Amino acid sequence: MVKELQLRLLPEIAGQTEELKNYLALTLKVPPEDITHVEIINRSIDARQRTVYVNLKVNVFIKEEFTESLPTLPRYPDVKNAEEVLIIGAGPAGLFAALKLIEQGIKPILIERGKDVKERVSDLRGINVHHIVNEDSNYCFGEGGAGTYSDGKLYTRSKKRGNVREILELLVAFGANKDILVEAHPHIGTNKLPDIIRRIRENIIQHGGEVHFQERVTDLVIDKNQIQGVLTKDGHHFKAKKVILATGHSARDIFELLHNKGIQIEMKPLAVGVRVEHKQSLIDSIQYSCEDRGLYLPPSPYSLVKQVDGRGVYSFCMCPGGVIAPCATKPGEVVTNGWSSSQRSRSTANSGIVVELKSEDFKPFAEHGPLAAMEFQKDIEKKAWVLGGEKQTAPAQRLLDFIEGKISEDLPKTSYPPGIISKDLKNIFPDFIYKALQKGFREFDKSMRGYLTNDAVVHAPETRTSSPVHIPRDPESLQHIQIKGLFPCGEGAGYAGGIISAAMDGIRCAEACSVPIPK
Repeated sequence: MVKELQLRLLPEIAGQTEELKNYLALTLKVPPEDITHVEIINRSIDARQRTVYVNLKVNVFIKEEFTESLPTLPRYPDVKNAEEVLIIGAGPAGLFAALKLIEQGIKPILIERGKDVKERVSDLRGINVHHIVNEDSNYCFGEGGAGTYSDGKLYTRSKKRGNVREILELLVAFGANKDILVEAHPHIGTNKLPDIIRRIRENIIQHGGEVHFQERVTDLVIDKNQIQGVLTKDGHHFKAKKVILATGHSARDIFELLHNKGIQIEMKPLAVGVRVEHKQSLIDSIQYSCEDRGLYLPPSPYSLVKQVDGRGVYSFCMCPGGVIAPCATKPGEVVTNGWSSSQRSRSTANSGIVVELKSEDFKPFAEHGPLAAMEFQKDIEKKAWVLGGEKQTAPAQRLLDFIEGKISEDLPKTSYPPGIISKDLKNIFPDFIYKALQKGFREFDKSMRGYLTNDAVVHAPETRTSSPVHIPRDPESLQHIQIKGLFPCGEGAGYAGGIISAAMDGIRCAEACSVPIPK
């Protein structure tokens, strides 16, 4: 017999197998030894009240044999000699598009400007330690895209756009922990993702697909509004009449290429701000209403949204037990982001705190047309680089000093590897962003008492929250509204906002590629 139950438990019961079994035995009025297995279907934490509870949905096996059934990969065909589709970018959109193409009997040819996951590591060390930015291999560019080395969060609000479960099951089949199928906010972790990405690539090649690294696309070959292929920096010409453009939100050279070729793109407002770091123990004490979270609660995240002067000010990409990373993609700029390992075991918590921008905010850059928001980003990043001593050092202030407009006399050590320098962040941002952040932090403290502390450090800037452009496509065929066979895809095109939504959009574009292009 199998019983399905919805439970609301104290963490020490939910987190210990024997305690949970004993609790279920009492609830179901059966001997504990009759419970042969407890399968957790869903797990979430409710910390809204002073007492924290864990919500579980479980299947209880009573005198019933349990056989574990993990997701398996589809039976991919060999597509070595099949119709070819080019995919530009090996991030989540590109990788999952490639898998879906193979499933449909189409050969994907992945072209990635960066290096494979293993070789990327030396370039990350270059930016972290030596302040050297490789324009093609960094936290944003390379196999797996930005998510590979910047956290691997797997939750999305875009569930209507595709099958989230399909993507999670594929990730488990490629080696992710099966807990991602259970958790309300699944997370793989920067330490685990590279091996999963490598296995996906090996699977693509094994079934006849191709993957080409260190091939930066520099031109699109177009004839009579029909894509014919792409040219790369090294002079290689890849031919195909279907191209999935999945380059990510930081591929500014691609946005410039499209604009210069007269291919329609549109400016897209985004959000810009800072990255703040607190002690994880402080966030835990606020969120869990306790001095010590104990053994059975994970490091606590937080999510905050406030309206300030008609703008949203909100937390973005919050990383419990995480690290702040330097995410510049070109020399002469400073960009911050955050990541966590699978265990989220660091002593600090960080989050982007960003301000909603509107179309009129980009008027000072109107001469750049649809690239105005991108130039807005670049201006802030360059100012931060100059303030940081023309290195990857991030300008920073203690949190209370930032709110009060004071330069910090000193700064504590933070998780940001290239280091920080005390500067007035007012010199980086337009006044309306600076003031909105100050007011936003004050509002946050009303929801999380104790959040405002001078032990917390504000790092600047957080600018790469989403793509600064939108690449329009036909809603039915998913092809660009001007160019047949060109499929704008994922975050860089403005159709996704994270690993899962990008993967879903990659799958959608791959499915659209199976439809013949009208003459």
